[in-house]
Amino acid sequence: MVIGLVPTMGALHAGHISLVHRARKECGLIIASLFVNPIQFGANEDFDSYPRDQERDFGIFERNGVDIVYAPAIDVIYPDGFGVTVTVSKLTECLCGTKRPGHFDGVTTVVSKLFEHCQPDCAYFGEKDYQQLKVVEQMVNELDLPIRVVGAPVIRERDGLAMSSRNTYLNETERRIAPALFRTMRTVAIRLSRGAELESQCEWGNDALLAAGFDRIDYFEVCDGQTLERARGYRPSLRIFAAAWLRETRLIDNLAADEID
Repeated sequence: MVIGLVPTMGALHAGHISLVHRARKECGLIIASLFVNPIQFGANEDFDSYPRDQERDFGIFERNGVDIVYAPAIDVIYPDGFGVTVTVSKLTECLCGTKRPGHFDGVTTVVSKLFEHCQPDCAYFGEKDYQQLKVVEQMVNELDLPIRVVGAPVIRERDGLAMSSRNTYLNETERRIAPALFRTMRTVAIRLSRGAELESQCEWGNDALLAAGFDRIDYFEVCDGQTLERARGYRPSLRIFAAAWLRETRLIDNLAADEID
């Protein structure tokens, strides 16, 4: 029997459920993990305030065909004296890796533990966290783990905002501003496909987000879709990446450069 794993930190939304449905089509047994991982949060980040509603999440998993929910306590994943860190190089040295030091070490460490505990044949991750997806793929490939990593498309609200558990932090004004992240990336994608100069469009994207009401921008970059290296010229395999803040809420998104329909 093929076992599929859908790792989550809870606060479920339609993006998570799309992963469950994909796994349901491809696997005979579906495990969903529910674990807010403390070591992927920085010292001043939102671990304590991260949205949690385990009863709600269990109900959503049950209604959508999850066979087993794995919701371990922190000391099960990180027992006293735990001192191992799984580190992936290169792919973690750009974008969110430079803005959230240690974040991806926390991701790869917990994912490796979940893989060991759940023994999946396939694991499902959303492309909204595209850098995370690529980092996990590299870990699996280089450690020769017998797991197929499956990436699934970003699920968006009608106005284009990528679904995220952190969207619940946004007040009404911020929620109206937030879709500008996707609109700006899409505008840049269209301009690049028509021959616009790449570096100037990244600068324009940064300025456009500030003009739309974002408080600060961590990055607005066009990178290779596999290596995540900053692009020097346009080609269809590129992706646009953005991370921007609305007050204390950090939103990230990405878009394939040729995904402009």
